[in-house]
Amino acid sequence: FCLSRGLGDVYKRQGRGRCLVFGYSSGPGKSYPVMEAFFVSTGIVALAEIGDKTQLLAFLLAAKFRRPLPIVLAILVATIANHAFAAAIGTWITSLLGPEVLRWVLGVSFLLMAGWTLIPDKLDEEDTKLAKYGVFMTTLIAFFLAEMGDKTQVATVALAAQFHSFVWVVAGTTFGMMLANAPAVYFGDKIANRMPVKLVHRIAAVIFAVLGIATLLGAGARFGM
Repeated sequence: FCLSRGLGDVYKRQGRGRCLVFGYSSGPGKSYPVMEAFFVSTGIVALAEIGDKTQLLAFLLAAKFRRPLPIVLAILVATIANHAFAAAIGTWITSLLGPEVLRWVLGVSFLLMAGWTLIPDKLDEEDTKLAKYGVFMTTLIAFFLAEMGDKTQVATVALAAQFHSFVWVVAGTTFGMMLANAPAVYFGDKIANRMPVKLVHRIAAVIFAVLGIATLLGAGARFGM
């Protein structure tokens, strides 16, 4: 059995498509370790999420409700739903664009993400006006909406298009979000003022820039581009 290139539909091997075999995601004539997609996605999203609008929302919800478990669970569900949607768009984009066009689109996108990461984020007041729905639903709705169009969602689109790995990119970006937000919920103010936000953002920007330059220079060929 194999996982198809797009949304991970299971089908029998027929000599075509993209298959998940022994930890490798492969298509005709190419393969690469899927764990690379997972770890890159985890690291870059975890770094980009530090000081991001959605992490600020996690701090605020934790201070407001003081019930960390339902908040963390709601963040997990909202992230999976949001990033699955984003990764689906990313894999769909790969079916629309030719390899050369896709390489330029992704390379420029990663470079733009590098610049975006360096811009300080802020929380909109509208993101917090849902308390009437209870802790879990308030967090779920607020977090899902706040993540729409956010840098980590856009990064998920680009990463899914880059790695051609829907499942592992969603797993990685979700894990990265939880690495950044679960401690924010449980420890709140104890860590809020101790995080070197500017340094973390610079590191994330460098990673985005390296991905962008590598893609533009043709290193993306190893990922099937």
